[in-house]
Amino acid sequence: MKKVTGFVCAMAMAATSLTALGETDKAKLDERLTAASAVLNEVMATPDKGIPQSILAGASCVVVIPGFKKGAFVVGAQYGQGAATCRTPKGWSAPVFVQLAGGSFGFQIGGQSTDLVLVAMNQNGMEHMLHNKFKLGADAAASAGPVGRNAQAGTDWKLNAEFLTYSRSKGLFAGLDLDGTVLSQNEDDTRTMYGANVPFTAVLHGEQPTPPDARPFVRTVAKYFVISRDNH
Repeated sequence: MKKVTGFVCAMAMAATSLTALGETDKAKLDERLTAASAVLNEVMATPDKGIPQSILAGASCVVVIPGFKKGAFVVGAQYGQGAATCRTPKGWSAPVFVQLAGGSFGFQIGGQSTDLVLVAMNQNGMEHMLHNKFKLGADAAASAGPVGRNAQAGTDWKLNAEFLTYSRSKGLFAGLDLDGTVLSQNEDDTRTMYGANVPFTAVLHGEQPTPPDARPFVRTVAKYFVISRDNH
């Protein structure tokens, strides 16, 4: 009887620990979404130096990867985690969680973290987002995105780029070449948010309701990445 009681107690303690761990993981995801919203708000606070309106209006998907503190990654290892959402007929989708890994770009020179924003500009870019992972510049054409209100309409990015890539470091927001980096699903984090049986693609297609904690991030994307009548 003592053995049975001990076993039951052990199982209860394990279940409690797993619940606490799940709550901790969920809190980290909430913090990441809050940080991603802050990045977009800060980038767009100065429209003359932000993402051009023509890009905001035409984006298919948006990825935001807030910077990490010094020592959070090393060269060649995973160095960025963030959130992504895609445009659907009903509005912007609930977010999924992604990670960006790759070459030695010196993102934290002098301990200064860097925020990244990636914008899928067409259906091809969106289809890449729906895959498990892809390499920028190889599997998906990527270009450093233009900045400011009056981006030139006839440049190569307008015609060819599936993704436009940006960075914000030390207050400076500019296009950045991310060729060679790999964007992939963070399956564990997406599972923490939605459960084990919700496919990544279903979320980005708008088939999953946006959780309450994720709504501020989605609203922030929708606030800026709107279809502007001025561009039609």
